[in-house]
Amino acid sequence: MTTYRQQSSHWGLFTAAGTPDGLDVIADPGDPDPAPLLRNVPAALDERVRVLAPHVRKGWLEGRGVRGRDEYVQVSWAEAVELAAGELDRVRRTHGNEAIYGGSYGWGSAGRFHHAQSQIHRFLNVIGGYTRSVNSYSLGAATPLLRHVVGSEDPIGRPTAWPVLAEHTEHFVCFGGIAAKNSQVNSGGISRHSVAGHLRRAWARGARFTLVGPLRDDLAAELDAEWLAPVPGTDAALMLALCHVLIERGWHAEEFLRTHCEGFEEFWKYLSGAADGTAKSPQWAEEICGIDAAAIVRLAESMATRRTMVTLSWSLQRARHGEQPLWAGIALACVLGQIGLPGGGFGHGYGSMAGIGVRPLPYRLPKLPQGVNPVRQFIPVARIADMLLNPGQEYEYDGERRTYPDIRLVYWAGGNPFHHHQDLTRLAEAFNRPEAVIVHDPFWTATARHADIVFPATTTLERNDLGCAREDRALVAMRQVVPPLGEARSDFEIFAALADKLGLAPEFTEGRDERAWLEHMYEQWRQNFDPGLDFAQFWEIGRLDLPGEPDDQVLYDRFRADPVGNPLPTPSGRIELFSQRIDSFGYADCPGHPAWLVPEELQVPPGSGEFPLFLVANNPATRLHSQLDHGATSADSKVHDREPMRVHPADAAARGLSTGDIARVVSATGSALAAVLISDEVRPGVVQLSTGAWFDPSAPEVATCIHGNPNAVTRDIGTSSLAQGCTGQLTRVEVRRHEDPPPPLRAYDPPVETG
Repeated sequence: MTTYRQQSSHWGLFTAAGTPDGLDVIADPGDPDPAPLLRNVPAALDERVRVLAPHVRKGWLEGRGVRGRDEYVQVSWAEAVELAAGELDRVRRTHGNEAIYGGSYGWGSAGRFHHAQSQIHRFLNVIGGYTRSVNSYSLGAATPLLRHVVGSEDPIGRPTAWPVLAEHTEHFVCFGGIAAKNSQVNSGGISRHSVAGHLRRAWARGARFTLVGPLRDDLAAELDAEWLAPVPGTDAALMLALCHVLIERGWHAEEFLRTHCEGFEEFWKYLSGAADGTAKSPQWAEEICGIDAAAIVRLAESMATRRTMVTLSWSLQRARHGEQPLWAGIALACVLGQIGLPGGGFGHGYGSMAGIGVRPLPYRLPKLPQGVNPVRQFIPVARIADMLLNPGQEYEYDGERRTYPDIRLVYWAGGNPFHHHQDLTRLAEAFNRPEAVIVHDPFWTATARHADIVFPATTTLERNDLGCAREDRALVAMRQVVPPLGEARSDFEIFAALADKLGLAPEFTEGRDERAWLEHMYEQWRQNFDPGLDFAQFWEIGRLDLPGEPDDQVLYDRFRADPVGNPLPTPSGRIELFSQRIDSFGYADCPGHPAWLVPEELQVPPGSGEFPLFLVANNPATRLHSQLDHGATSADSKVHDREPMRVHPADAAARGLSTGDIARVVSATGSALAAVLISDEVRPGVVQLSTGAWFDPSAPEVATCIHGNPNAVTRDIGTSSLAQGCTGQLTRVEVRRHEDPPPPLRAYDPPVETG
């Protein structure tokens, strides 16, 4: 009899069972809108791409070779553990723990125990610490900026709830859209996909929608949105012009600006042109954005006369000067004066994840303790290549002048930097600098292929865990569905073996195996919230529906009602339209107020120069990041095995391109092959190529990546000196048909093994 077992994932709950025909996956029947990404799950057990045993790079053993272009030797677990423990011990004793960089990105599993990021941080803390990263690729510019402007990350973690928007918002102005594809996923899992339903309810009630962005399908067609498609990267200029109109015509909330905002006078000096001689008028913005000045005025009037929610997608800040559109969007909401009112104000990230707009649970979740890292050194996460290539170099970050450490060993468990990072040729060069690279990975990803020691890690299907997320209302017993493939072990088992070799097993395991840790975490959680079931009872039932507070929160409602009694945690206690602290840093690329700063991509007019097109490298609809790129949903989207790239009909005609052609995408950074899809859903002058195709540099004479990974052509440069965030969303390219037969894809082929 086939036994189906429940699992949680970042894209939803499901049950699964191994059958003679492969893994059968069934979406949770209580989910109103299950994610198509569940069709990718069976590919997790595809042995063709799995690391089935420990491997060591042959050239590393022999003191030669290049990471990313070398053969691997299969070794025993005992030998792999001996080698890895020896390298860890050598580096920490010779160079100190600061010379170890612990890399992880946390999206590997929705489980609370087998969370790779928690496991690697716990292990490295036990052995004396490590150089860490801060912030994320998703929100690298937003996190530092929000701390200065509103004092916290509440606009991300506690925005106005979806039911409030569905009931009260009269005009959604969506900068960067509210993409349905992004709301399929949620960090830690999601039991009910509800974003699309809330948007439909708002539309049925009569809400108006305006989409501001280069891709028309970043807002569902059923919402009948007005589409304004500015030149990519010019959102801040458009927002400033909207502020200018509102103030100049007396449509602004003067009282709110006086009582709840700091620095309006300085901001108005800039907007009016008193500071620099240039008024940020609609006519000024039209020249930059390509949006008619009259349309800007009409939009401003509609926003001023309706309960308006300004939504700011995470994509806006993943570009040069990415702090500015977020800050300008907050300023626009301040000028409107609806912050703290039901359905009004602003939100950062609606649609970026399913949990944005859901009230977090009011109690802690089960959690693996990570311990304390005694090493104080860190880098912004998107600056890893800079760190590896430039040890000892100084750089600016959030008002500090910092120095990159000299990293001798990189230890990576969870995540794939060859997906998230930009300029992959430079990243490969950077990964060749350390003396040792150790990676845990279920698959032969590009990161595993740049390692010296590769440990085969299990997937979530091959172990037991607890699944839950702070924005979800379910705690799930994630029961093991199938035995581990090959010799794969969980990250916990790998680190336990290393800790034992280093004489630190009691500190790492605390005498517990997987089952004991799950019970311990559950029982510790019960001290904060007791569901009335002990662990054995919960494990037998398999799922708990968790109570939470009503989804009725309104961002900054208490602050609006009493800004003196409920101040924000900023220096002024108010929203900082002008930040004296940021201004004191003296950064030319991030002044003390929202500003229009011309990015390098616009220093040559759009449509001209060697690279006339904008490439938008957005998140994919067919997978989560690069996970399970070989799965059914992802594979079905490929054309001639390449990642599809959308091209506007006018741009395709000018280049003689047809749907199905293989094209070569070239930038100043690199090149990639992609398959052409002609579509009027993209703005003229824009091509769109999603991230996540597994990096394939196997034919460098043809292209940097022959599979269609856009980070082969994006620049590795920070958003600004303030945040040093990721800028992978936009770059300038040219596209031409690739006339020769494309080389065979090697991304899914394991590296050649020698005996």
